[in-house]
Amino acid sequence: MEKIVAVFLVCCSIVGLASAQLKVGFYSSSCSRAESMIQEVVKQRFKTDRSITAALLRMHFHDCFVRGCDASILIHSESQDAEKDAFPNETVRGYDLIDIAKKAVEAACPSTVSCADIITLATRDAVALAGGPKYDVPTGRRDGLVSDINEVDLPGPQESVAQAFSAFRAKGLTLNDMVTLLGAHSVGVSHCSFFEDRLANFQGSAKPDATMDPALAARLRKICGTASDPAVFLDQGTSFVLDNQFYNQTLFKRGILEIDQKLARDRSTGPIVWGFASDGNAFQRSFAIAMVKLSKTGVLVGKAGEIRKNCRAFNPKRGLRHV
Repeated sequence: MEKIVAVFLVCCSIVGLASAQLKVGFYSSSCSRAESMIQEVVKQRFKTDRSITAALLRMHFHDCFVRGCDASILIHSESQDAEKDAFPNETVRGYDLIDIAKKAVEAACPSTVSCADIITLATRDAVALAGGPKYDVPTGRRDGLVSDINEVDLPGPQESVAQAFSAFRAKGLTLNDMVTLLGAHSVGVSHCSFFEDRLANFQGSAKPDATMDPALAARLRKICGTASDPAVFLDQGTSFVLDNQFYNQTLFKRGILEIDQKLARDRSTGPIVWGFASDGNAFQRSFAIAMVKLSKTGVLVGKAGEIRKNCRAFNPKRGLRHV
């Protein structure tokens, strides 16, 4: 037991040391315009596509939850065995925006700014544009050398609160962090295939999920009654604004994903949901803190990893796809 504890403490120390090497303004000397260039790319996209905030939040989360925030989700594989080829990542988008930002910073500062930092900074900027909090994120991440489809194991929408929290806790995140980060669904969408079971035959009952508002279930049945697997907004009010209305809706049984509705009903998370629903400023503060914590998950720093020239490909002769 003592050996197990010792190993755990050493691992925690290594993780803490890595994240401590990140710092706000990391590129102030090596590429002083990096953050402003990335911000401008995001701003221009947001003008024509406000859904880019949700896209980048999802990309950032899906990247950080597999091997840490190392841009491994960006790797393109002809044999379709990289992270982006896994089922949960098939609808991740926004890769082209990362490419545009990378091209801009490469032209100004070759082989200096990592793709991992571009994802983190672009997500931060998109959050602010969508009415979310403005916050500083430390930078200095390096890009990973592995992208393996078999390592993608993300918490799903049908899991219990306890099951979902187990995945978040493994990344060093708290229960409050989990409830906060799921608030990103305020600007998200979901395809019907992820919640259709709640609309008519929940858990084989031949009835809709009783925890969903009947009027909402009826409306969703009409939308989902096609073969095209359409997507619907998870926040039915302020769909493009990152605010606390998502939590208010779950209190009235209007959470679309099963895990979202469970947050409001579970004894462990219900009080957090109530708190955010009644105080939008508290949610904004918590979201900024949780996003910074998420961005430090499993980071590579110093001489680990690499700085990719092309975010979609490992640098020549260095990249690996499988461990």
